[in-house]
Amino acid sequence: MPGLAHIAIAGDHHGVRLIDRIVAVLGARGHHVSDLAPRRGATVDYPPLCAAVGRMVARGEADIGIIVGGSGQGEVIACNKVRGIRAGLVWSEFSVDISRGNNNANVMVIGTKVVDDETALALLDRWLATPFKGGVHAERVAQIARMENGLGEE
Repeated sequence: MPGLAHIAIAGDHHGVRLIDRIVAVLGARGHHVSDLAPRRGATVDYPPLCAAVGRMVARGEADIGIIVGGSGQGEVIACNKVRGIRAGLVWSEFSVDISRGNNNANVMVIGTKVVDDETALALLDRWLATPFKGGVHAERVAQIARMENGLGEE
């Protein structure tokens, strides 16, 4: 995503430390960050946080979203329940390239139990820099949107 973006971020209790680092990095680069992560220190349920970030992105109040959890598995499922969200779980350069380049993901989900902080920051940089390829991938994303809207079902 070239240029500056408005980024919504949240995550559960596993993600707070990494979220603080991501917010600092993005802010230092001039991005506007809406940090929705609770700082209670107790166990935090991630579904409402995924919904809040997803709704901001779906309504155009944020350009993209970032969710940080333990594994990221539940978070990516929760994010993808929000209409208009295409969340991708990232753990490698390949997963970033596919989620952004092929699937035009608008929410990045990362698990702190899967990658260390430095890897997470490198994946974030790659995610922000990876453009959507369009072409045949645009038609596939459109097919997914039709499914989401209950169209194209047999």
